[in-house]
Amino acid sequence: MSLEVTGKLLVKYDAQQVNDKFRKREFVIELAEEINGNVYTNFAKLQLVQNKCDIIDRFNVGDAVRVSFNIKGNSYVDKKDGTTKYITNLDAWRVESATAAPVNNGGQPAPAYNNAPAGNAGNGYSSAPAYNAPASSQTVDDLPF
Repeated sequence: MSLEVTGKLLVKYDAQQVNDKFRKREFVIELAEEINGNVYTNFAKLQLVQNKCDIIDRFNVGDAVRVSFNIKGNSYVDKKDGTTKYITNLDAWRVESATAAPVNNGGQPAPAYNNAPAGNAGNGYSSAPAYNAPASSQTVDDLPF
């Protein structure tokens, strides 16, 4: 499952070599949402793993970033009391500027991200990009076959 969230980069931690085969780097983004005129702030700690650890280097604390991530979970049996414990991680796989100019894609408008109507939950997660139908009444057939 791939999700996306936009927020302000608050903290970047140093990379940690957990063992000889696993490396991770955590970072925190601040998420703000307005509900009924009140602004609520949340903080999300995400992690980058293996060869993705360095992608956060090009951003500074305070930058607005858009993060694509997956939810990963594991279970283990606690050796002290024999109970099953659960761990959930937000594994980021792409970090990009949320304020960068849209990429020119052949005259087509950029997809709408986080432009949900006021009636939506406003949780900072994007929904599917909006489909932009052709402006003219003619059907555009751009399929290569």
